[in-house]
Amino acid sequence: MNGQNLVGNEYAEAATSAFRAVNPLTGEVLDGEFFPAQKKHVDDALLFAANAFITYKNIDKDLKADFLRTIAKEILALDTILLERACAESGLPLGRIQGERGRTVAQLNMFADLVAEGSWVEAIIDHELPERQPAPRPDLRRMLVPLGPVVVFGASNFPLAFSVAGGDTASALASGCPVIVKAHAAHPGTSALVASAIQKAVISTGMPPGVFSMLFDNGFEIGASLVQHPKTKAVTFTGSFKGGMALTRLAAERAVPIPVFAEMGSINPILLLPDALHSGAEKIAEQYAASITMGAGQFCTNPGLLIGTASDGLTRFKDTLAEKIAEIPSAAMLTPAICSNYHKLSAEMLREAGVTLVMRSQVSAEGAQNQAGGMIAQVSAKDFIANPKLKEEIFGPWSLLVIAENNMEMEQVLDSIGGQLTVSVMAEDAELDSYQALLDKAADICGRILLNGVPTGVEVCAAMQHGGPFPATNDSRFTSVGTTAVRRFVRPFSWQNWDGKLLPAALQEENPLGIWRMVNQSMTNSSMIN
Repeated sequence: MNGQNLVGNEYAEAATSAFRAVNPLTGEVLDGEFFPAQKKHVDDALLFAANAFITYKNIDKDLKADFLRTIAKEILALDTILLERACAESGLPLGRIQGERGRTVAQLNMFADLVAEGSWVEAIIDHELPERQPAPRPDLRRMLVPLGPVVVFGASNFPLAFSVAGGDTASALASGCPVIVKAHAAHPGTSALVASAIQKAVISTGMPPGVFSMLFDNGFEIGASLVQHPKTKAVTFTGSFKGGMALTRLAAERAVPIPVFAEMGSINPILLLPDALHSGAEKIAEQYAASITMGAGQFCTNPGLLIGTASDGLTRFKDTLAEKIAEIPSAAMLTPAICSNYHKLSAEMLREAGVTLVMRSQVSAEGAQNQAGGMIAQVSAKDFIANPKLKEEIFGPWSLLVIAENNMEMEQVLDSIGGQLTVSVMAEDAELDSYQALLDKAADICGRILLNGVPTGVEVCAAMQHGGPFPATNDSRFTSVGTTAVRRFVRPFSWQNWDGKLLPAALQEENPLGIWRMVNQSMTNSSMIN
């Protein structure tokens, strides 16, 4: 244990058993022992975080921004050590890991810029009106303030960008909240390296000890303790529906309930409109074969549902998609358990009434373990609508083609599937007016709607919405990607009749940054400036 910071194996002396990482591509047991935390370490981490919060929430915004930028620099300084370990623990190729590291660093710098600019706090000043009748108005000043210690659950499918220093950690630190990460057991070495980079940044920028901690857990006990700890003020999670709902229930059952921001899965339907298929079925099929199998299908925006009406264009799309899927090699999945679950669930799906296999990948990667090949199945809209099982996500390179008889059945399919992260529409501009009811239904069930594109590939920017109605996420008002992700960790707070010198800098008239509503102005701008 290092002072008031907990990172990974610093509590090894108290652990009863260790675990090691496994390369899912080769089955090799990797170097390094990692020790699950115990309840004492949860208590320590939250106590240190609560103490750090007293200081960190009031630290100058430029110092916070420097802290975030320094984390990014320290991650880059890890260089090939980090890249090689992440590849070994995930089975992902070097190019993917390099891209993910770039996204991780870019997110940290993006939030640093947001913090330094300052207007995200939505500062509002209503000056006093002492002469107002029948009663004077007091001076009121309002802004967003941080909640307190945030628990971040690292995701399995992004060992960097949704893990120890990923978007959840970056946005929570940007908001002024200390972070405790529960590292994912699939990539503990990668997590330990990134945690060491954050701790270097804590020390070099003079941040309060305890502003960041990381705990290992090879099961569920420590995660549950973190959520239920009275000093935890918010939780983020990316993973399964079952896992997200379990954490949500734990948080709701506390003496003082707290928010959980859980991304829990999505089948991301694709609407294949007839004119688009008539003119470009083969091109669209090629696009979607690549998207379905990208990264062995292990993306939360993987297109798991293809919906179209019976036509010559849809037949050409299906035939071309089958041809392309057959040519794409299988790929190693992130863990043996994930791979086993993919094969189990896809086999079960193929046994459901009316479901038939269209094509599975015919090419295996020689010598690789835990392989998953692309699979396309088909079913009628009537059978799909009648069977709740067919609406469930299969995490991996799987997609189900639903063939409707008409536009009304396409609408009924959307009515039956629940909330999604994305809906994609493949259409010619001229046909969109004829499908307004379908498009309205699509917009109602998702957080992001795409026109003539694939949902895989989530841009990190201010306008991104990565969230959706239940069950895609448990709160569709928020995003886990982009600058507005910071809103998950703040609450509005007002000061009444306080001397300006005693207020935060954003609420002092000498420093009007971020003030977007003043007395006698109408409230016309309710959006955050980025």
